[in-house]
This record gives sequence, structure tokens and C-alpha cells, in this order.
Amino acid sequence: MNYTQSNGLPEYITLSEYLFHRLKQLNIETIFGLPGAFNTALIDKLYTVLNLRWAGNTNELNAAYATDGYSRLKGLGCLVTTFGVGELSAVNGIAGSYAEHVGILHVVGMPPTSAQTKQLLLHHTLGNGDYNVYSRMASEITANTRLISDTELCAEHVDQSICTAWIQQKPVYLGIPINLNDTPVESKKLNYALNIQAPTNNPVVENEVIEQILNKIYKAKNPVIISDACVTRHRLIKQTQEFCERTKFPVFATPMSKGSIDESLMSFGGVFMGSISSPDVREVVDFADVLIVIGCLLSDFNTSSFHFAYKTKDNVLIYPTCVKLKNSTYPDLYIESLMKALLFALDESRITYTATHPQRMIVPRSELPNRHSLRQEWIWNQISHWFREGDIIITETGTSSFGINQTKFPHGSSGISQPLWGSVGYSLGACLGASFALQELKLNQLNPFPSRVILFVGDGAFQLTVQELSTIIRWGLTPYIFILNNQGYSVDRFLHHRSNASYYDIQSWDYLRLLPTFGATSYETKKVVTVGDFLQMIHDPGFSKDDKIRLLEIMLPPMDVPQALMDKWLTEQETKKRTGSESDISTPSSQISIKRIKPENLMLADNDI
Repeated sequence: MNYTQSNGLPEYITLSEYLFHRLKQLNIETIFGLPGAFNTALIDKLYTVLNLRWAGNTNELNAAYATDGYSRLKGLGCLVTTFGVGELSAVNGIAGSYAEHVGILHVVGMPPTSAQTKQLLLHHTLGNGDYNVYSRMASEITANTRLISDTELCAEHVDQSICTAWIQQKPVYLGIPINLNDTPVESKKLNYALNIQAPTNNPVVENEVIEQILNKIYKAKNPVIISDACVTRHRLIKQTQEFCERTKFPVFATPMSKGSIDESLMSFGGVFMGSISSPDVREVVDFADVLIVIGCLLSDFNTSSFHFAYKTKDNVLIYPTCVKLKNSTYPDLYIESLMKALLFALDESRITYTATHPQRMIVPRSELPNRHSLRQEWIWNQISHWFREGDIIITETGTSSFGINQTKFPHGSSGISQPLWGSVGYSLGACLGASFALQELKLNQLNPFPSRVILFVGDGAFQLTVQELSTIIRWGLTPYIFILNNQGYSVDRFLHHRSNASYYDIQSWDYLRLLPTFGATSYETKKVVTVGDFLQMIHDPGFSKDDKIRLLEIMLPPMDVPQALMDKWLTEQETKKRTGSESDISTPSSQISIKRIKPENLMLADNDI
């Protein structure tokens, strides 16, 4: 057998091996998915690549969630499913990654080309001989769909699929017929690195846009920077941080970009959530004369539920692939190249703004009697003081997606949530993926912090994807899982104001028995009912050590919600009164005035737990 001198591999390797070697070159070391009739031959080749592992999920939907969580830390994730039944089970997760700009390579093991050509009625088909129906479905929620058929160009098609997913930070569909898994590929192709750099911009257009942006920066008297979702998705945290430090402009994050800005910066003012932002945040953002939004993903989120509009008309909106200024839109401008050029051209000496830092985001330490029952508002304030540098903090669609925005993240911390797509149950799978990713980053000495993975999930959402707890235990991963037990779907219960609606209730589980039920041997569980219970837990030095999986059941009243959710409800009531309609999503946040109310006015009494 002939070996190449450069990579130690045989002169020819199989297409499947080539795929996994390419992923390993990008430090993608865990592959998610489930085996099936048409993908096992593909998965077999995974074990020929050193230090590559198969996660082995409990179902395809959870696997898609896990791939998403993994990708948010590693830049790309790979999901392998079987044709038809497997890939369709993953569709919801893939759609969420598409909406939220998360790079995923979705590899589908397909029936042999002969069966497709003859339109045989194989299992997992719709019985009509149409083998492209599922890829057509996928084309609506992926950046690209590719079905391998050309044996001469199959390696190039693999490379193109991986690069597209990485650069665009969107899912890509790659179908590989089972009879093509062993297609021979020259291994020397692996000696050439993948080109995963974003395309360069037209220099004339780019320079024109930068000149306009700089003019606004230099003249601004009350400027504001907003860091939005695509700062993290397109790996622009360092560039955005540098821009904030050099301009000294006040900076805020959106809920989708929580953790994208170092919250210890003097210029960091908190989280901007449109009409439900704190008064201090809105006062600065709404009255800015120049607003620079980096990594735009402007939406009227279904879960954060705010009217996302900026009062100032002199906006600089930097999207992943375009820039919008006051009266102009410049397409085909890639954010990575643009930010690099902007930083190079920026001359701080020409900035006329006099730095006046926004009111610092301060998280109070609330003093309550130890016997006092727990409340969401109190918990989110207290947990901030337990977070430490580098923590990966994951929140679920529900009360935690609102509460987390009032916390302050330490240096180097990251946030993972899904506020735009808002698929309930997402977070436990994402926790699995993030735990794998963090483990790899630590092993490869790419993470300088003593990081932990911390999940906050409601009991209703937890019940949707609980099976993945088994996979977490199987691999000895050690996340903290805080189950916020409010006896069902409290967000819907509260917003609908139907506390007695039985369809928001769920079956009560004995959550603390789940870890041993799924086979855990080294674990810690606690039921936390009072303020004293909670303080004793977070002040225990042993509890902060990331040495075992922990499941903490936090008992809360069914109608108890964070302040931001109360504000959201009040905003909706104000809109209804003004318009006389059920909703008006077009109303700008600057036109809505809300009065903050005391939490106890919308909560149950202590003895109602």
C-alpha cells in the first residue's frame, strides 16, 4: 500500500473517511446523530479518524439541538441522520439553526443510486418513488443542499458544503448514497487547507461605506453601540470588543447576543430589549444621535416579545452580508472584512464624543429572610454573584430567557439561547453539545478559564427532551442543570392570564430520581424551596467545583415571572388600549410607555407554593 509522506494516510481513502478527516482538521471532534439503515456504513468510517467520537443521541431532534449548541462554541457542528425518517425528525432543530445563524453540516445517509434511478419503493420513502422530496424540503431551511452523485467531484462537494456552513453560519444539507461511501478519494487533497475565510469586499464600495460610518463616528455627540446576535455567530467578538474600547461609546447587548460583550467594560450599560428594557437603558439608546448596530438580526422576537425599533434615524446597521445607513443599503458587504477595514481606518483622535459612561449594570444583593419562599426576580439577582469567569450559561425558552437578561456575566462568559426560533425543549440538547465542546476546548488548551456549563430550564421544557440526560451521563459530562419547577408552562400561563387553564399544567415528576434512573453514579441533586436553601447551596465551595453532574430543582409559584416578562405584558396592554386591537407588532418601542410594578403585585402569596 502506498502512503503519502505528508499526512501518513494511504494514497486513496474513502469518501466517508475524507469527510471526517476534513471535519477533524477544523477541530470538530464530536459527531451527533443516530444510526439507521442508510448511514451505518458512513458512521463506521468515523472510527478510523483519531480522536473523533460518535455522541450517540437518543433521537434526531435532540441530536440537532446538541449540534447547534456545539456549533455555537466551535464554529461548526456535524449531524448525521438516515434518509427520510431520521432527517425529518431533525427538521425542527435544523430550522432553528437556520433562523439563528448557526453553522451545521447535516449529512444524510441515502439509499443506493440504483434504487433511486429505478424509483424503487424502499422503506423510508413516501411510496411514490420520489427520492428528492426530503432534500427539497431541506432546501427551504438550509444555505445549500447537495446530493453526491459525481464520483469525480465528490471530495470537492464535501469541501464546498463544509465551507458554506462555516462561512455563512447556516445549515447545509449533504446527501451521500450508501453505495458511494467507499468512493476512493486521493488523500493528498487533505494537504490543502479549506478556504473558510469570508469573501473579500469590493474595495470601492467598502471604502465608501467606511468613510460614511467614520464621518458619523467622528461627529457623534450621543453615540451608542448595540452588539447583536451575529457578533457571536460570525466570530466577531474580538473585533467588536476592540471597536468598543477604542471609541469608548456606550455599548449594549441584545438578548440574542448576551455574552458577546465583556460586561466588565466601563462602557457596558446592560441589555437592550426594546420597550421592555430598563428605563436607564432606554434613556441612553432611544436618545442616541448615532446608533451603530453590529451583527444585526433585527426581529420582533416571539419569546422575548419586544417591539424592536430604534428611535434614532441615523442608524448604522451592519448585517452579516450588507450595511444599511440612513437612506442607503449596500448589499454584498461581508461583515468580517468590513469590521477589519473599519478598525484599520478608525482614528480615535478625530472622535469628538466626550466619554460619559452609562449607568453601570449593577445586580443588587437582595436581603430576604431565609424562610422566605423563592421568587424569580430574587433568584436571577443572586445567581449573578455565583457565576464565574468563562461560564457557558444556557437558557430555555420561557422565564429563564427573560430572567437571564438581568444578570451580569463575568469576563469570558458566553450565553446560549434560542430567542428567535424559540423551540421549547432546545436547551437540554444544546447543553449536551456545549458540554462536549467545552470539554474539547479544555483538552486542546483553547479555553483559558475554569469554565462550567450551566443550564436553566423550566420543568415543562425539560420534559420534552429529557432523554438526552442519558447521553450526558453516558459521556461523564458535568453540567449544572437548574430545573425551574413552576408546575407547567408559566410564560404562557402568565401572558394569557389563565392561571387555571389546565392545558398549561404538566404531570409532576420526581426529578431528583432521574439521574440514578438514567445510570448516573457520580452526581448531586437538591430540591431548593426557600431563600435559605438557595443561599446555602451557592455559598458551598464544593458546589462550585465542576466535578460531577448536578440537578437542582428550584421550586417556584406557577404565576411567578421575572420583571422583564411583567413589562412585556404591560407593553401589550398599553398597545391594546391605544390601538383597540389585540396586537400591533409594528409599534416602535419609543412610542410605548410602561410603568414598572412591584413583583409581588403579580405573584401568588408565599403560602401558595
